[in-house]
Amino acid sequence: MSAAHPQRAAGLQLLAGAAIIGSNGLMVRMAAMPPTAVAFWRMLLAGVMLAALVSARHGWQPLPRKAWRWLAVPVLAFAVDLWMWHKSILLVGPGLSTLLANAQVFFMALAGVLLFGERLNARFVAGVLLAFFGLWLLLGADWATLPAQYRWGVWLGLGAGVCYAAYNVGIKRSQAEAGAGRARVPVEQVLCYAAFGSALCLGLIGWAEGEAFAPPSLRSWGVLLALAAVGHCLSWVLISRAMGVLPVALAGLLLLAQPIVAYLLDVVFLDISISPRQWLGLAVSLAGIFVAGMKSRQDHAAQEA
Repeated sequence: MSAAHPQRAAGLQLLAGAAIIGSNGLMVRMAAMPPTAVAFWRMLLAGVMLAALVSARHGWQPLPRKAWRWLAVPVLAFAVDLWMWHKSILLVGPGLSTLLANAQVFFMALAGVLLFGERLNARFVAGVLLAFFGLWLLLGADWATLPAQYRWGVWLGLGAGVCYAAYNVGIKRSQAEAGAGRARVPVEQVLCYAAFGSALCLGLIGWAEGEAFAPPSLRSWGVLLALAAVGHCLSWVLISRAMGVLPVALAGLLLLAQPIVAYLLDVVFLDISISPRQWLGLAVSLAGIFVAGMKSRQDHAAQEA
């Protein structure tokens, strides 16, 4: 009974963090700015906030050279991830783009096979089949009749999932290398460096695209600040704390609140109509992502060993 209360509190924390991320797509649209500019301001403002947090709570620690090299991976990957995802949001809507980006579960598993010698089990294969069947229910039956821009938005969403998986792998390796030094480097410091690096990359991409970076109104500034403070910093603080307490399978299930919230916001605020077949496709895809992301107790114990 003593462990029930901490797990319940952690579950609520993770659910809240996932729900917040599910609203990020809607905030991107509410900013009324070019997608790359929104991504740039999100990462720049989040970097400033994380820097203030590190200065106030932890203090800055020297980063080993290997950690700096690995940090280049999440810097570039998250910049491209946000560039793709924000464009996908405008083309297919927050709900579908968030679901497609959650395909990072599959790409993370493939990275484990290719980079770390892990093996794919039957659960993962079943999850992939379920997820793709769900996507067929959502899109496949009407794929040929969809506008070219909409189909491009789908591919961008899947590409964002690939980049998000690369970001997760890079952050994990950067943290591992950062912890190999004399002093422990707080995760907020690693995330801060990654945020500033991604902001620089997004600034260069936006400059090449000729996008206007200046927020057009106070309302846009408010949305950008909310996206950085709540949608990025707060959500990941909640999720990071909860992940250390919850079982892996339960954490994976609760994280599926992201695309569910995004879809519901699509229906409520954007007046997007979804057919029963599409609702079924959403449910099947979410089930596939969950099944593929589950780890057995033996797998979890092997990771912690």
